[in-house]
Amino acid sequence: MAKLRLVHRCTECAASFPKWSGKCLACGAWNSLVEDVEGPEESLVTLAAGLALVPPGTATPIADVNSHESDPVSTGLGELDRVLGGGLVPGSVTLLGGEPGIGKSTLLLQLLAHTTGATLYVTAEESAQQVRLRADRLGALRSDLWLLPEMSLPNIISSIDTIAPSLVVIDSIQTVVDPELGSAPGSVVQVRGCAHRLVQEAKRRNISIVIVGHVTKEGGLAGPRVLEHVVDTVLSFEGERHHALRLLRAVKHRFGPTNELGLFEMTEQGLMGIPDASQLFLTDRRTGVPGSVVVPTIEGQRPVLVELQTLTNQVNSGVPARRSAQGIDQGRLSMLLAVLERRARISLVSQEVYASVVGGVKLGEPAADLGLCLALVSAISNTPLPADLVVMGEVGLAGEVRQVGHLGRRLTEAARLGFAQAIVPASAPKDIAKGIAGITLKRASTLNEALALAGLVGHPRQDD
Repeated sequence: MAKLRLVHRCTECAASFPKWSGKCLACGAWNSLVEDVEGPEESLVTLAAGLALVPPGTATPIADVNSHESDPVSTGLGELDRVLGGGLVPGSVTLLGGEPGIGKSTLLLQLLAHTTGATLYVTAEESAQQVRLRADRLGALRSDLWLLPEMSLPNIISSIDTIAPSLVVIDSIQTVVDPELGSAPGSVVQVRGCAHRLVQEAKRRNISIVIVGHVTKEGGLAGPRVLEHVVDTVLSFEGERHHALRLLRAVKHRFGPTNELGLFEMTEQGLMGIPDASQLFLTDRRTGVPGSVVVPTIEGQRPVLVELQTLTNQVNSGVPARRSAQGIDQGRLSMLLAVLERRARISLVSQEVYASVVGGVKLGEPAADLGLCLALVSAISNTPLPADLVVMGEVGLAGEVRQVGHLGRRLTEAARLGFAQAIVPASAPKDIAKGIAGITLKRASTLNEALALAGLVGHPRQDD
């Protein structure tokens, strides 16, 4: 068999070159060259035949397909099951990404410890002794949990043949190498080829495989985009390294929704699930502080109450005012500042503006718009909002307060935690609070009405 050779191929025109360059000499595209392999036709055919391990399928009427074959199997970790829609599906491949040191290996070791039957942990980055020490700390020592310190893909598949596990963890895909591909570990060719082979092995053996992926400095998964396309599920593990809170999200999930959120707390005993997220986020909340508001959000099917804090500070004339947003979209903050100035006649041009969501949560839904606006006015007027108030509603460019989804779930969660009043859109259903005891609704159709209902009528205004 003739040896395959490494080339750099243009993603725009498919031209190949022996060396990488910033510009394709064939079509003129910039930064379009990626690693690839090429060789005699018989070599490529042989390689493709070796990868095509899944037996050919047969056409079946859709009504005759057994949907129960894709039923998930519980992982034993409640928060992980929540994100996965019940657990891991046999024959599926899951890609887990996250920053270094965030706790990916800890989460997967706990997953292996809670899985019944034989499991295999392929550690291509750490030594076996390092993983054993972590397992001692987590209480994850089991006789049927196998540990394989290996980087070679053929050796990994050989171990899967010997052990016949129900769950395999590969840590990580960037360090696994297939000698037949003739490229360095972590290259586009290796990551793409090894991922395809692992997916085929999972389908052929009907076992679950979890792959750890590195992330770039921008936070995206490293490697070719095909890595995310070829797997069934992509999970993102987030959090601040200096805080105990960890958030698990599904970016892609072929077997269920992608809007669920799993919450963990990093402890000395490992990652512990957080069933009551609202209570955790509001534990250290100080009442009576200007610029602070509680906003009920929806993460998947779970209502979560989070504290949104803002701070304004006068700057010297001629110095550009800074705008900083943490957990909030910067563009959304700029838009709401413009709405406040234009519709409510509140100017923050000469003010530094800082907005942050406590606990490391990211607010992506527009239901937090009204709360952010009220918090900003509270901060600039030095007037605290009522301690028992929650705020929800989308703010339009005309200053109108628009409806938000799952309003009943948000109000129920707020009432459970002792909040007695809520500012909601005027268009909310009349009977939305029926059956929810102890909470009073205040309806606002515009931003100015909401400011008045919140007791911020004494804020500074510009002249017309």
